[in-house]
Amino acid sequence: MFPLTEENKHVAQLLLSTGTCPRCIFRFCGVDFHAPYKRPYKELLNELQKFLETEKEELILDVPNPPPKKIRLQELEDGIDGIDNLSQNGEGRVSILEDGSIASKNSNLNVCNVCLGILQEFCEKEFIKKVCQKVEASGFEFTNLVFSVSFPPQLSVREHAAWLLVKQEMGKQNLSLGRNDIVQLKEAYKWITHPLFSEELGVPIDGKSLFEVSVIFAHPETVEDCHFLRAICPDCFKPAKNKQSVFTRMAVVKALNKIKEEDFRKQFPCPPNSPKAVCTVLEIECAHGAVFVAGRYNKYSRNLPQTPWIIDGERKLESSVEELISDHLLAVFKAESFNFSSSGREDVDVRTLGNGRPFAIELVNPHRVHFTSQEIKELQQKINNSSNKIQVRDLQLVTREAIGHMKEGEEEKTKSYSALIWTNKAIQKKDIEFLNDIKDLKIDQKTPLRVLHRRPLAVRTRIIHSMETRYVDEHHFHLYLKTQAGTYIKEFVHGDFGRTKPNIGSLMNMTADILELDVEVNHFIVEMPVCTLNSTKFCFFFGGGGGGALSQTGTYLYSP
Repeated sequence: MFPLTEENKHVAQLLLSTGTCPRCIFRFCGVDFHAPYKRPYKELLNELQKFLETEKEELILDVPNPPPKKIRLQELEDGIDGIDNLSQNGEGRVSILEDGSIASKNSNLNVCNVCLGILQEFCEKEFIKKVCQKVEASGFEFTNLVFSVSFPPQLSVREHAAWLLVKQEMGKQNLSLGRNDIVQLKEAYKWITHPLFSEELGVPIDGKSLFEVSVIFAHPETVEDCHFLRAICPDCFKPAKNKQSVFTRMAVVKALNKIKEEDFRKQFPCPPNSPKAVCTVLEIECAHGAVFVAGRYNKYSRNLPQTPWIIDGERKLESSVEELISDHLLAVFKAESFNFSSSGREDVDVRTLGNGRPFAIELVNPHRVHFTSQEIKELQQKINNSSNKIQVRDLQLVTREAIGHMKEGEEEKTKSYSALIWTNKAIQKKDIEFLNDIKDLKIDQKTPLRVLHRRPLAVRTRIIHSMETRYVDEHHFHLYLKTQAGTYIKEFVHGDFGRTKPNIGSLMNMTADILELDVEVNHFIVEMPVCTLNSTKFCFFFGGGGGGALSQTGTYLYSP
């Protein structure tokens, strides 16, 4: 059933005579159901012609200095013939040029003066197939997608001009047409193309999908359509660092909302002029949202930084914890880049023992995203087999929210350490036993000299919750500490030239230094939100002690 009624005839005739395509005519007539837009262009044009045939002789176009009626009707018929003279299947012809852009092969098409061909050639199956070929060649793994389009900003100017024309004509019939009564171009385009993309690619269109296909259109011929707005509304067009042009869609729409109708009419023709060519496709982009992999790592080397150690542009050590883990993930997920984060960090000469330090890696634009639990286990084993400096456990996919949970309370947690202490004076076991009785010792730490180049100068109060000693010989003992997070342990031992008070040296009334330090991660427990791997949910916990196992329901559990 044809969607227009007798009430729409005058507006439809007016728009068609000025060079507007059938689908844009539907939009201005408020046709808000999908089916009519989805029909092939040639069918729509033929039906629109038949619908308007009885009204041809009644057309009166209110434009400055209109040509004689006979010439007007001849132009209308020529225009219809020109549009009707499409390829035999009624669809526009498109091709991919050497530079990768997509352009029209159909020189006979009368290009719509409102949508600039968007709802003509770029809605047809041939164009959809060209886009899908690029998507399939991109190498991304996906089970659904979100489709987005970027239209040139001058389309908003042309739609505004057409709206003023129709509004004026409807006003003569005591009818009104608000801007919100017009179906948005982007909406109509998606109504038509979404089912075609879904059918061609065999996956559903899902607005929440992490995989996005975007098509960017341009129309160089009419690029100056927007420029008059800048002179009238200069405050709407302010340069931005990340924008190549001030004439963004948002800026143009803002200016159109401010400009008076009479000022617009003086500067821009209503109806807009018909262009010679359709839009071109600047780019077809495929991108996948980041995925996150989390786990815990143990570091057994005293010569390995957590992240690449570079000073004044010179690399100091050949590898890092970050690289030993991420290099494997980048290769398997086929990601472009990564971002590494962890709950705290250790110095290059400090080992991380116990259950391991929680970490997460954001993999940017991954091409592969679907893994079974067995594949993740094999990836973990591959990382562990590649180096004896680190070991990874509990590796799994997690949600973005998990990263926030991992970082929460980082400065409120209690940390456990073990250290090998040297003293300049000979000691007996009884000389260190008093340290075992000290509880919740408050210390003041001025920013250590070794980190002063990257940390602000300040005095921080920290708490040493408990200490336990184990005598080794007359110059060495082991010290086990539980401290407030953020405590500088090395400085607490040697005093940092009096910048940490009190310290082990001052408490024992001798010079003390730290030879070895290990961080023991045993009691840090945080539940992490997780992703779904092939419909199997994994729960991620940091800390707690012991190993992990899969429950009968497929949920990852820790054994306490």
